[in-house]
Amino acid sequence: MELRQLQYFQMVCQLNSITQAAKKLYVTQPSITNSIKNLEKELSCVLFDRSKKQLFPTVEGNVFLKRVDEILKLVDNATTEMKDYQDLKKGILTIGIPPMIGTFIFPIVFIKFKQLYPNIKLNIVEYGSIETRQMIENGDLDLGLIIGDSDNNLLTSLPILNSELLVCLKKEHTLRKKSTITFEDIKKEPIILLKEGFYIREKILESFNEKHVQPNIILSSNHLETIKGLIISGVGISFLLKEIVEDNDKITKIPLKTTIPIKIALVWRKNCYLSTVSKVFIDFLNANPLTAQKNLD
Repeated sequence: MELRQLQYFQMVCQLNSITQAAKKLYVTQPSITNSIKNLEKELSCVLFDRSKKQLFPTVEGNVFLKRVDEILKLVDNATTEMKDYQDLKKGILTIGIPPMIGTFIFPIVFIKFKQLYPNIKLNIVEYGSIETRQMIENGDLDLGLIIGDSDNNLLTSLPILNSELLVCLKKEHTLRKKSTITFEDIKKEPIILLKEGFYIREKILESFNEKHVQPNIILSSNHLETIKGLIISGVGISFLLKEIVEDNDKITKIPLKTTIPIKIALVWRKNCYLSTVSKVFIDFLNANPLTAQKNLD
């Protein structure tokens, strides 16, 4: 049995036609026909139903196709991996990162990683955590730093940071002296949130709902600087990660009485080939899960 035979068989199954498969693979029809006959002889079974105009795999053919798909995928992965080893110094890594993480975690990670691997280029794709997770599950991204619950049958995760949301007010706000804030305290306050598709927005609305309080949402934005500027100007209040505002002396930060814990993790798809540069980045963060904080120096 040859690799070429498996490739011919797979293409015929995909196109249900020897003629179309031959065109796609730039080979002659007799080459594919003879290859399949030899396979059937070697396996002692009929792989295609030839009673109709189009070719469809038999029951045995479908069972064999599953194994062929696995084998050819492994071959492709092995080829790609070997190429990755050759090209590591020229590697490109695309990472999905929500804007809120990008403002305080990634710059620190980026600086240290580039010091260690100056020839690896990092491409950043900025979406909310929900969309980033979906893109990884769909195979559109290799890695993602996400906010929220990373427990998922499709994903593997590496915990990076545990944080919490703080209520953020202008410095002179009437609630500024409270040690903690309840949702009842802010039920009439104008609220500014991240736009739909952001995990933090969902958690906040979920918490309001659990407390049976209807939030007064006046604005949604995916720009953190805009949100912070509006808070400082007294336009409204918001909820931001502790690390984002802890050094901002123009904003009053108060914990919620019922804490909303936030987990940040690096995630990737389970049982999926990871490029060498992806493994390098995972190993880099795994060496110290707290490297995403300010102790990266």
